[in-house]
Amino acid sequence: MLRSYGDSNLFGESYGEGPARVVWLHGWARSGEDFRAAARELAQRGVASVTLDLPGFGASPSPRVAGGARHYGELILPALSEIADEPVVLVGHSFGGCVSTVIASTHPELVRSLVLAGAPLLRVTPSARAPRRYRMVRWLHAKGVVSDARLEAARQKYGSSDYRRAQGVMRDVLVASVNESYETELGGLGAPVVLLWGEKDFVVPLDVARRSASLLKATHVEHVVEGVGHLVPLEAPEALVSAVEEALLL
Repeated sequence: MLRSYGDSNLFGESYGEGPARVVWLHGWARSGEDFRAAARELAQRGVASVTLDLPGFGASPSPRVAGGARHYGELILPALSEIADEPVVLVGHSFGGCVSTVIASTHPELVRSLVLAGAPLLRVTPSARAPRRYRMVRWLHAKGVVSDARLEAARQKYGSSDYRRAQGVMRDVLVASVNESYETELGGLGAPVVLLWGEKDFVVPLDVARRSASLLKATHVEHVVEGVGHLVPLEAPEALVSAVEEALLL
């Protein structure tokens, strides 16, 4: 059953009995339900956890102000303080992995260890510029020649699927997020890290995992799940459970 956490602007679901030792943070345009299978299995093994819906996804309302993972890290803090009295294992998939990394870097007293799956922690330079026609429409809109409706039509035609689906403040959140990179946070982590990647992750390729690992000074281990793509929580929940159990021992 969903309940509110922190300042009542975050919703999530608890699994298992006793104090939560694990908190799960999902990816962009997903929800805490992605972790249901893993959380249930972990509860059967005696480890309680909480899956959170990040602001703007699932049951949680959108943030009032746009910002990337660094902003989201601050929004999650009240919930973490309420969920557990002791440092937890933060499990972050994709965008949730970026948020987890920020929290562990800026508030190390809250995080025992990290499990990061398919997290876009390093900004990748686009392989190509935006189409010339789209750049022209943006320029004309900035000059007041093109209407908002014409600009939106161009965005729908040329933007990514995530950008096209995002509305209002969430579109600004997406733009802020894709322009962030977390070299500083990775280098400053003190908590142990388990990196878990799908072999066939073409959204956040393995190269990102390897380059992220090279920046870590903290204890870390790396695992690649064969035959699995980007959605590790759904495609390989058993591997995620094993990673969490490993993180609890680090």
